Amino acid sequence: MSTQILERPETKDADTGPEMFHYVRKEKIAESAVMGTFVVALCGEKFPVTKSPKPGSPVCPQCKEIYESMQG
Repeated sequence: MSTQILERPETKDADTGPEMFHYVRKEKIAESAVMGTFVVALCGEKFPVTKSPKPGSPVCPQCKEIYESMQG
């Protein structure tokens, strides 16, 4: 399975911390970015693609754990 990290729009107050990026299926990224459809992250979060992560961006701990368990 091919995945890439994506951002989940922050829906809480700005004081809740940095935006988290999630792992989603790579083939769904372009469709979401163009059409505005929602993608589903490995952790179950649903959101439209609005940004690409920058190196060092915070990653959802649940997505990271699931992704790493799939690699081994």
